[in-house]
Amino acid sequence: MKKDCSVVILAAGNSSRMGSPKFALTLSDGRMFIENIVKQYIEFGCMDVIVVINNDGKSYLDEHPINADVDIIYAINQHPEYERFYSVQTGLSRVLNNDPVFIHNADNPFANYKVLKALYSNRTDADLIKPVFKKTGGHPILISNKIVKDIVSYKNYDIHLNDFLKNYSIKRIKINDEGILVNVNTMSDYKNL
Repeated sequence: MKKDCSVVILAAGNSSRMGSPKFALTLSDGRMFIENIVKQYIEFGCMDVIVVINNDGKSYLDEHPINADVDIIYAINQHPEYERFYSVQTGLSRVLNNDPVFIHNADNPFANYKVLKALYSNRTDADLIKPVFKKTGGHPILISNKIVKDIVSYKNYDIHLNDFLKNYSIKRIKINDEGILVNVNTMSDYKNL
């Protein structure tokens, strides 16, 4: 069943340390990280699935398409060197509704249904809903439409997302899932996954 929310999946990094796009790394079942993330958000019921990708990543996905039951919206980040906030802006500018939006990093292939439900269930309690495992914040986060509009209209991309979000009401949700802390940045991280 569709829910009044969308997701922006950030996959525009160059992944220079990995030798290939992080989003294309595979899980034990052979599914790409990005494919697994998209599948989980579709199963959760997100209205729109937006993948922020750079030109090389888009070329890769043209050759290795994501197997999904819905149309994925691709937002091309022409300037991945501008860092994460610009990628977030790029993705949020493609959101088609006024609903809250999950922000998910492609270097974490897990979007556990229970985690998404816990965040979504608290969507009206604050502008920013963050999962926490043993006092450590993780991902994904869920942001209100107010934050979406403010980020899209912000004129300077040279800011850290966490610094930008400090100006909004925040609710932290205790989550009993260490998966919210996964962050695959190196081959060692990948092997330990």
